[in-house]
Amino acid sequence: MSVFVPVEAAATVAPIKAVYKHLDCLVTGIDGLKKAGFRDIHVMTPFPRHEVEELIYEGEPSPVRWFTLMGGLFGATMAFTMTALMSANWPMIMPGGKPLVSIPPFIVITFEGTILWASMFTFAALLLLCRLPARGLPKEVEDPRFSNDHFGIVVERVGAHNAAQIKSILAHSGAIEVTGGGDTAAHGAHHG
Repeated sequence: MSVFVPVEAAATVAPIKAVYKHLDCLVTGIDGLKKAGFRDIHVMTPFPRHEVEELIYEGEPSPVRWFTLMGGLFGATMAFTMTALMSANWPMIMPGGKPLVSIPPFIVITFEGTILWASMFTFAALLLLCRLPARGLPKEVEDPRFSNDHFGIVVERVGAHNAAQIKSILAHSGAIEVTGGGDTAAHGAHHG
């Protein structure tokens, strides 16, 4: 029995991890990888930075806002519809000729439904777009320094033919440590 192994799968090496002490070096590394055409990267920071987000999304705003908008519209529609149907299904004698479905009192429920569903959709979008729970991530991402005071880049699906190029880009961008890709370790030009 023979097993077919694609050439690309056979030519891949271990993920490459770069550790950075300074944010500007990390940004240089991300920019260098993007310009060289490498897109399958994970970026770890100990705190949120807009510079990293702008590079990852390439100037486009985060798509989470569209989930929030859709959740808000869904919530407003559902809340108003729910209150209107409940009012119509429970007929009461309305003195003074008030309408059965009256907009002013329903605005409170509509507002609450908007906030509830917008926040639920936002939370779901964050889980989805941040790929949480994080299953199947390379072990290099689990470096404890990335949640303390260092920044990191992990490049996955590295071909054996371009591992040296990726390591060179990361080392020249100011990484204090570059590991993976089949070698043990390479240190960048800048330490600090």
